[in-house]
Amino acid sequence: MRRFTEGFYGYVFAVLVCVALVGVWWLVISPRGGEEHIPRRDYSITVANFSRAVPYQVWAPAQDPKGWIPNSNKIAKGVGGAQVLHLGYATASRQHAMLIQSNEQPPAEFANRMTNTNRSVGAEQIGGQTWERRFREDKKQRSLVRMLPDVTLIVTGTADWPELAQLAAALQQRPKPAS
Repeated sequence: MRRFTEGFYGYVFAVLVCVALVGVWWLVISPRGGEEHIPRRDYSITVANFSRAVPYQVWAPAQDPKGWIPNSNKIAKGVGGAQVLHLGYATASRQHAMLIQSNEQPPAEFANRMTNTNRSVGAEQIGGQTWERRFREDKKQRSLVRMLPDVTLIVTGTADWPELAQLAAALQQRPKPAS
């Protein structure tokens, strides 16, 4: 037993044990087959809770665009205590897109903060409605903004304009849940 704990043989034995442990560790944590794993997060309860908390009808996708994965959702506090809903997606091209909405005042400041810019780069007709386009070059962030009398809707992310338009086109007002 002593020859495995001293000298050259002890060194070789220790190296072999370390290599074996690393091999077992690699087998346990290594990715399987190259499949992507994007966690799916159901947002229906978040939307229902948000709808109960705000004084207007909430907008949400009637159906998620094909190939998109909803992967985040939250209700946050905005300026002046306004509630802000965030619904995040991995798009079909695996870019990021997010729906953000709130009745935070003033709406233009809310939109500027959420899009990281106040500069309009045009407008786009989506589902018969006009959305303002904004683009922040350094972040490659595209945004569509629609300011309504009671709520501001923002569709934003690294997705391209057609993908953002897909999400905007899917939006519908949700009926207020019964209290």
